[in-house]
Amino acid sequence: MKIAVFAGSFDPITRGHEDIVLQAMPLFDEIIIAIGVNIDKKCAFPLEKRIKWIENTFAEYPKVKVVSYQGLTVDFCRKMNANFIIRGLRNTTDFEYESVIAEANKKLNPDVETVLFLSNPDLRCVSSTVVRDLIKNGADLTKFIPEKARFNEK
Repeated sequence: MKIAVFAGSFDPITRGHEDIVLQAMPLFDEIIIAIGVNIDKKCAFPLEKRIKWIENTFAEYPKVKVVSYQGLTVDFCRKMNANFIIRGLRNTTDFEYESVIAEANKKLNPDVETVLFLSNPDLRCVSSTVVRDLIKNGADLTKFIPEKARFNEK
């Protein structure tokens, strides 16, 4: 069984994240969207909301699971019997960063392969940082967040 982990803070989930998962879906039997919990990092949205937004976004895709985890992603992969890490690339800066992380992960766990997906060109400007700024300023989020992620929930 081909199990992949797509790890991140998803603070919040964006259409870019959604696009990467949809691209990866035909290649894997199961995709675990893993929300990394870092006690030293202050997130804009509570973990419960981030989980719910992702679950809503992929509700009709039974092969997508959502969990939270702490620690190294490669250790989490071992725990979940996953042999793949999914990462998205928007630009060459992302490639430089992700290739270094992929090499380090390979040294830590040679059984885990990182698979890089190119973002849809229309979504290359979309990041969680940009979305958080748009939310703060009351902008229309239609082009930036998945349709089924409800940011107006209290």
